[in-house]
Order: sequence, then structure tokens, then C-alpha cells
Amino acid sequence: MNMQVVKDSVITLDYHVTDPDGEVVDEGREPLVYLHGGYEDIFPKIEEALQGKKVGESVKVKLQPDEAFGEYDAELVQIEPRKDFPKELQVGMQFEGGPEEGEDEDFIIYRVTEIADDKVVLDGNHPLSGMALVFTCTVTAIRPASAEEKSHGHVHTGDEDEESCH
Repeated sequence: MNMQVVKDSVITLDYHVTDPDGEVVDEGREPLVYLHGGYEDIFPKIEEALQGKKVGESVKVKLQPDEAFGEYDAELVQIEPRKDFPKELQVGMQFEGGPEEGEDEDFIIYRVTEIADDKVVLDGNHPLSGMALVFTCTVTAIRPASAEEKSHGHVHTGDEDEESCH
């Protein structure tokens, strides 16, 4: 059966990501599995490029920062007192930061980017924010989504419990 990438199908992709100069950003060790059809399970521009493709077909999509992980936002960089952090602090560690008062937003993951004597620099930007990215994807599998996957708007791997899915 020659399936195509259409709405409400679960797509498995082999992918890798480079910057516009060809430097590898993410070599895509794990295949990417997503629910196709406007569920925001994957960047919309990639989804558009994959529409109608068959197993074995590839696309190469260049995303501007605002189509990928967003523009770099200097306001998401915070400097905090070193004493507020655990002793074993290292650059690259991640902390969940609560939203500012009165903002109805999700938690932001802050990455430690610098540790000075008594200050810690935290960056809430995605590591790839502000970058244009080139995604090269090959469709390796297509299957129809289950009713449950469609109602939840994302793929179920089979090993997640219902609690973690909301």
C-alpha cells in the first residue's frame, strides 16, 4: 500500500539539522515521530513540505529563526545570586523558572550559561533560538493515527501512561 503523508497520519522521519553553513546542529540520532495535520507537533513549514510525500522521499527545509525556535530574546537572560543555587552548579545545567507574576505562561527552562564568583547567568532561550536551521528529513514510515492520538493531538508511543498525557 503506497501511503502518503496526509492529515491524521503518524509519520516517522530520519532527520538531521544543520545551520545554513552546513554545521551539524542535531544529527537526529533518534527518529522523529509526529502526528501530521496541523497539530503543531512539528514546525509547520516542515509539515507543509512533507505533505503528500511517500516513504523514502526526502525534503530539505530551511527555517528562519521565527519559523523554528524563535528569535533570541535578551529579556530571557537573568542574573541571579550564586547562593541561590546548589553547590554542584555547572554550566549547561537546566532549571525550571516560574513565570513572572501575573503572567499566564508555562515554566521556562533556564540554562546556566555562565558562573562568576557570586553570580549565575541563566538563559531561558532555547539553545537554537535566533538561528536559521536547515532540516533534512526522510520519511521512513507512515501509519494512520488512532482515534485517541487524534483527540490528544500527538503520537502515543505505547509506553506512556495516561497520567503523563494531558
